[in-house]
Amino acid sequence: MKLKSVLFAILALAFFGLQARAQELSQVDRDKALRYLESTKKAVLESAKGLSPAQLNYKPGPDRWSVGECLEHIASAEDFLRTMITEQVMKSADVPGRDVAKIDAGILQGVPDRSVKRQAPEPIKPSNKYGSPEASEKHFVESRATTEALLKNTPDLRQHAMVFVSGPPIDAYEWILVIAAHSERHTKQIEEVKASPGFPKS
Repeated sequence: MKLKSVLFAILALAFFGLQARAQELSQVDRDKALRYLESTKKAVLESAKGLSPAQLNYKPGPDRWSVGECLEHIASAEDFLRTMITEQVMKSADVPGRDVAKIDAGILQGVPDRSVKRQAPEPIKPSNKYGSPEASEKHFVESRATTEALLKNTPDLRQHAMVFVSGPPIDAYEWILVIAAHSERHTKQIEEVKASPGFPKS
């Protein structure tokens, strides 16, 4: 009886050990997300580089955002989403059986898609909270560094998942992909503003 109990305990430990390894974030995924965070940060900064105050504040229409407002929204959303990860997602339980490859791919394809319009939540709508487009940009760079540190230093990002509004449960790693994809989405919006007919020449 004692031998059976010991064998059961060993098998249980082995099983749970395999589970933990299966759920741990792989270095491949970590590197992929870090590259995406870096490339989308660079794209945001390049999109606003050298723009004059008139260009930063130009709005193509009364219901459209300026480049400066896009920058503020990107910076605000970075904080908003990362706080949700640390304060909500990381405190949620794992959700077994998720197709993480499919969900990852869906985020990378769907979030940047500008053909689907969405309303920003009230807390991250532009309100000149940073005081200037330059300050928004500075805050974004600092906030992105904090997001990258979270990715680098948190081994169990795959082990916590939750539903946000609708859709499948999204784990903490996937929410970091959402952050990067969200900045890609609004970099496209900045380029749309710059391409509008009334955009100032200087």
